[in-house]
Amino acid sequence: MGAIDIEELQRFTGSEVEVAVHDQQSKDQAPMVKKTIKKLQLCPDQTHVRFYFDDFYFLAVPLTSDVVETENTWNASDADSGLIYSIKKVQVSL
Repeated sequence: MGAIDIEELQRFTGSEVEVAVHDQQSKDQAPMVKKTIKKLQLCPDQTHVRFYFDDFYFLAVPLTSDVVETENTWNASDADSGLIYSIKKVQVSL
């Protein structure tokens, strides 16, 4: 587990992904939603990374979150809020 590295996340820019946010303590989980990540940037106060899906809507994840990742998946766990943020690249089938 490590902290968020925005440079490492650039591999998701322009990719179609499945996104989910769920509570660590809840057994219920919302379904993953397909989105395309348009850009990544830090928020003005430098506390969160923003995953932009268009020019207006974004998902903000605290930079202090613990991260577990592979080449195609990224999961961040925020101990303060108890939330888990999951991003998975959509596999293109031919």
